[in-house]
Amino acid sequence: MDLGLKGKLAVVSGSTAGIGFAIANTLAREGARIVINGRTPERVKAAAEKIRMELRGAEVTEVAADLGTTEGVNKLIEQVPSADVLVNNLGIFDIKPFLEIPDSEWLRFFETNVMSGVRLTRHYLPGMLEKKWGRVIFISSESGQQIPAEMVHYGMTKTAQIAIARGVAESFAASGVTVNSVLVGPTASEGAGDFVQSMAKARGVSPAQVEKEFFESARPSSLLKRFETSEEIAAIVAFVASTQSAGINGAAVRADGGVIRSIL
Repeated sequence: MDLGLKGKLAVVSGSTAGIGFAIANTLAREGARIVINGRTPERVKAAAEKIRMELRGAEVTEVAADLGTTEGVNKLIEQVPSADVLVNNLGIFDIKPFLEIPDSEWLRFFETNVMSGVRLTRHYLPGMLEKKWGRVIFISSESGQQIPAEMVHYGMTKTAQIAIARGVAESFAASGVTVNSVLVGPTASEGAGDFVQSMAKARGVSPAQVEKEFFESARPSSLLKRFETSEEIAAIVAFVASTQSAGINGAAVRADGGVIRSIL
């Protein structure tokens, strides 16, 4: 299937590793022009060079900026004033009991996970509306519907993304622009991989054992019973970003490995 992304300009926030990098790489494979973003020039350059090495002729723009701040967002949009596809992937997480989460952490999570996407969408959406075509995608999580007790502040931001995506889609019906969220399940991204490795080392067991126990205790409703790969998530995001996905709008698209039990 031709996804119709050749020549489209796609901005992927937080795309130097993990799910974000896989999304950028997959979109590049479909012929899209890609904007790689991360906080440090070194990581941004390394990610961009990896795509260029794998895909000769790929058009990749590098923007090092902390999009968890207004200044960082302004830096990005100054260098990349318009886009056809915006993937709001930037996100942080941390395992911490509710009573130990200070105000500063609630605000930091909200600024990074939610406001980065709000600010970028507010900037790029008018240009998409003018062209009568565009795709805005928030990379949310199953944690937005089944709030994890071990990181309530993270779950809060993922719920907020779902609400924002639906509300913006409602605001611009029949515009040619779709706005969706993708609910990702437990994924073997850089952060999760580091967590599993550290847990395995601390307990003197294999990473495979830690993964097995995670799905037995923390995510027992998973139908996949393993971590998804970043590439599996990226394939779903690429379709939602495509010209073939006009019928998907204002949706919370489940890519959660069956963790969410509700059929609605």
